[in-house]
Amino acid sequence: MVFLIQQTLLFAVPLMIVALAGVCAERSGVINLALEGIMIFGAFIGVLFVRIMQENNIFGQEQGQILMLLALLMSAVCGAIFSLLLAFSAINLKADQTIGGTALNMLSPAIVLFFINLIAQQNTLGMTKGGAASWFMIRPSTFGLPKDYSWGAILDILINKVYLSTYICLLVFVGVSIFLYKTRLGLRLRSCGENPQAADSLGINVYKMRYIGVTISGALAGMGGFTYALTTANCTSTGEVAGYGFLALAVMIFGNWTPLNIALGGLLFGLFKCIAATYSTLDINGDGVYMLSEIGISPYVYRMLPYLITLIVLAFTSKKSRVPKAEGIPYDKGQR
Repeated sequence: MVFLIQQTLLFAVPLMIVALAGVCAERSGVINLALEGIMIFGAFIGVLFVRIMQENNIFGQEQGQILMLLALLMSAVCGAIFSLLLAFSAINLKADQTIGGTALNMLSPAIVLFFINLIAQQNTLGMTKGGAASWFMIRPSTFGLPKDYSWGAILDILINKVYLSTYICLLVFVGVSIFLYKTRLGLRLRSCGENPQAADSLGINVYKMRYIGVTISGALAGMGGFTYALTTANCTSTGEVAGYGFLALAVMIFGNWTPLNIALGGLLFGLFKCIAATYSTLDINGDGVYMLSEIGISPYVYRMLPYLITLIVLAFTSKKSRVPKAEGIPYDKGQR
């Protein structure tokens, strides 16, 4: 059970942080369909930063958690910069936001694969003949405790063999949620996604608020991309994050654009992702019997579970979703 809870958190936390990224953009009035692409870009930048630092012996194995924090920061910064392409096209050029997001989703893996192949040719990242990269040397931490040390079931879940990035993302999730709902800037940002004309009449700079929303969204998505690559994927040369960006969009809609519901939705979908990834070694009763692998269901069914659940949940909840009223509508100061 400890293993199941830990693995569920590993899958759920990137979903939660990226779904909140979508909320920040859409609450300001900009549809961010580019979450998948920003995740890919952020994951690549974070992984590349880790590898460069380790190859140059700037950080050792014992400093892995510090290196991971710096990589998270790099991923967030680069994700924010990459998201400015969407912000410029949607806000300044008033381009179709759906097309703009789709374009970034196509652009990001192309850029990442280009640089991966370029690096592979130079043999600076330890590429194998098959083209896959040995990206990571950061391991889960016991935070200085012996590996066989036990605090009991609850504290083992929180301390033993966990990534510090999980807690960093949870803190960021709480902080951004408070920012959106409890601060003046957050309230102004949300007003621009509901009625930008009214917000403008009160002296709020709608363009600035939307830029802030999209930039925060890009930073969170970049951070979520690296967290996914670090904790669940071991990012390879395929330049993809297994559709996590689109799954995060589903969690956002399921959560009705509110942080608490998004957290619950992230845990639900994270549980099914965990089952899909670990069904063959999951000992539910602790008796050494891997029940899910012995009941005769095809492994492809388990792998489809998160996406089937997504379709089913959205089918029953989408009618009750309350979309921000000005979402996806370019702002025109002359329009009333």
